[in-house]
Amino acid sequence: MYKVLLADDEILDLEGMRSFIPWESLGMEVAAAVNNGFAAWEVLEKEPVDILVTDVRMPNMTGIELAQKAQKVNEELQVIFVSGYQDFSYVKQAIALKACNYVLKPMEDEELIEALTKVKQELDRLRERKETERAYQQMVPILKNQYFLQILQKPYDGAMLEIIEREYRLNEIDWPVRVALLEIDDVSTWRSSYEERKKGTGVNEQFFAKLHMLLEQAGVRHVCKVTDQRMAVLLDSKHDKPDIQPLLEQLKQDYALTVTVGEGGVANELEQLHASYLTAVEALDYKMFRGKGQWIPYYEVPTEDREDAKILDIRLDSLFTAMTNYDIVRIHDEIEAIQALASNIRSKFTIRNLAIYIIMKLDAHLHTMHEDLFRLLGIDLKNLDVLMQFETMNDIFAWLRMKVFEISEQLNFRQHSRNGRLVEEIISNIRERMHENITLRDMANRFSFSPNYLGVLFKEETGYNFSDYVIKLRMERAKELLVTTKLKIYEIASQTGYQYLPYFSRQFKEMYGLTPLEYRRKHA
Repeated sequence: MYKVLLADDEILDLEGMRSFIPWESLGMEVAAAVNNGFAAWEVLEKEPVDILVTDVRMPNMTGIELAQKAQKVNEELQVIFVSGYQDFSYVKQAIALKACNYVLKPMEDEELIEALTKVKQELDRLRERKETERAYQQMVPILKNQYFLQILQKPYDGAMLEIIEREYRLNEIDWPVRVALLEIDDVSTWRSSYEERKKGTGVNEQFFAKLHMLLEQAGVRHVCKVTDQRMAVLLDSKHDKPDIQPLLEQLKQDYALTVTVGEGGVANELEQLHASYLTAVEALDYKMFRGKGQWIPYYEVPTEDREDAKILDIRLDSLFTAMTNYDIVRIHDEIEAIQALASNIRSKFTIRNLAIYIIMKLDAHLHTMHEDLFRLLGIDLKNLDVLMQFETMNDIFAWLRMKVFEISEQLNFRQHSRNGRLVEEIISNIRERMHENITLRDMANRFSFSPNYLGVLFKEETGYNFSDYVIKLRMERAKELLVTTKLKIYEIASQTGYQYLPYFSRQFKEMYGLTPLEYRRKHA
């Protein structure tokens, strides 16, 4: 609602404007109606007013004087002058004022309504322009982060590099530099359950926001967020480990989070930042051997250990595939190969890090299958402390081997059980009808079950209530469409079963911590 101030020394005209104009339908409300310029000025000093409707000729302070004074305080104030033919000499002065309209007395309601409508359109344009400018200002740091990240993650052609270098002050980099990747150690942030861990993602956001602020205060200008757990920083001769390490220690006290830093190789120009970034990634991968909370320079990572890290990820992917397919022989072979790879490690501490790393990767893999590692095993995350009690590498791998076979058997059973097949069919049906209003009762009728029985069966198989699982599938589909298509947000909402856009946006933010538009910009 736009606020309107009415000022006219003729009481009948004043009351007529206040009573007979359909203010609400115009999107306006009368803030006050006064009969002289001084009273009008008092109102303007106390509260914000968007539109001033004033008589030109008033005692002591004319409408012209009032408008001139008011527009010095509020340049966007829209003014409508009302006056008789005999006061036409004032028109020249009124026209000299910007943002004004003129209505002659005796006036019809329609004339004033027409003038108010024009004023409202102008205010709408001003508001839209302001919102666009504000949105642009909010997008600048996002764009800067995105462009900087793209320079790190993939080489750019010379023309694009020149534009980015000029627009985002990358030409001020004090060469040579090294890319450092700062990663929150997720193991130390795990809560007592999988659901609590999902809710804990906001801590990472707070941590990185505080770290970004501290880095800027320390004079480190070139920083960008890589993922929810990683941040990239450019280190130069002025800002190095001695400057950043104390900040990490300070935040460790505030948030009880440790950070591992992977420091890349030297870059002497913009085109070499990509190579420095890749070596920082390799240094960070060495965390599984060195341990969390460490600063790991790339040049300190033995070449053979870099290769071991790459081979380990390949072996893990092969192990997970074998588990999914219930390939017992291959599971055994892959675990043997991983244990042989780990046999070169001398420290029990790093062996345990490696075991926890394998568990984290397995949890991530199962999540892509809509499964939860800890629900499958029937244990809490805190019970992984058992890894710290084992005395030998053989003990740790014996425990891992047993758990891997146990998970593989459960997956196989779920895939081939009668209820499992039924639930898979239900899930397939949900995916096909995602744009529709899907209820448990409708699904129960379709498969000839009572809603209560189907609801219990569904939760036993998936670990989710039916409605929660439908929301989960809708959100995952929405996330996919945001990244892979150019559909409008409301089109994506409609395709995933949401007819009310604000509810879709709110539910998406509750699940992923970002609005759909913010998520699209981040992952574009």
